[in-house]
Amino acid sequence: MKELIEYIAKALVDNPEEVHVSEVIGDQTSVLELKVAKEDLGKVIGKQGRSARAMRTILSAASTKLKKRTVLEIIE
Repeated sequence: MKELIEYIAKALVDNPEEVHVSEVIGDQTSVLELKVAKEDLGKVIGKQGRSARAMRTILSAASTKLKKRTVLEIIE
């Protein structure tokens, strides 16, 4: 999951070397924290949050297939 979000985020931003994804694993849910450069934050979120919503939808579909629950948080 971590690699999937990292791949998508690097494709969206101008500074792909500043994309960092960390994973916090809990009992029921895993949380992926996405950090990007300040100037790329708007590109990752997208107009009205569309890009972020699309990444969360893809993540949800992939995690459902693995019978897990994964949440994406975009850190400023």
